[in-house]
Amino acid sequence: MIAKFLVSATLALGACAAMATDGLAATPFCEEASVVDSVASRFAENNRRFLQIDLAIADFGQIRESRFLPADEMHRVERRYCHTAVTTTDGRRRDLWYLIENNWGFAGVGSSVEFCASGLDPWHVYGTACKSLR
Repeated sequence: MIAKFLVSATLALGACAAMATDGLAATPFCEEASVVDSVASRFAENNRRFLQIDLAIADFGQIRESRFLPADEMHRVERRYCHTAVTTTDGRRRDLWYLIENNWGFAGVGSSVEFCASGLDPWHVYGTACKSLR
């Protein structure tokens, strides 16, 4: 009796998880305006707040997806890795890597974006030369 209950409960939970995953919105693409705008505004804010420099993104170069990891039974969060070269307001060209994670936003709803620009991660939050976002 207990074994039958456990099997039924396991199947029901699996079905709920599958419905939750299937009902999610797709992970935004690297070049979507909402993603690019988020990176640009947070880039300027983070530089002011943490590095005490007035530096913003003046221009994005060609944006490309470098890797895509779909969600599956073992990995519930879908991830899209992106790369571009940006021109910053100081006139320098820098590599910028960012990661879009679906179903990982506030309270597990929506998407989150993490980014790292070459030469602007003095504490190596994303590893040496932004390695964890490549």
